[in-house]
Amino acid sequence: MTARIYQPARNAMTSGQAKTHHWVLEYDPAAPRTVDPLMGWTGSSDMTSQVRLRFKSKEAALDYAREHGIEATVIAPHKRKPNIRPGGYGENFATNRRGPWTH
Repeated sequence: MTARIYQPARNAMTSGQAKTHHWVLEYDPAAPRTVDPLMGWTGSSDMTSQVRLRFKSKEAALDYAREHGIEATVIAPHKRKPNIRPGGYGENFATNRRGPWTH
């Protein structure tokens, strides 16, 4: 059994960092997916594709994989630089603006 350990990326629909501080162990697919000819649904006989384990640290995930004999590949996270403006959002409505506020 092989698995990958990674830190999930943030949701593209928000700027928040929720649910990105834990590590996930996810099994690699052991069987290919099949398409149902009548309905067009995608299915698989691989039950481990439904398992996603969360850990507080990378070391905890690696320890779990080692204890259970799982070959794990660690994928390093791509850290995002914070985009912080000096004045922030409130600067848009400041009374001491030099020019008029326009869209």
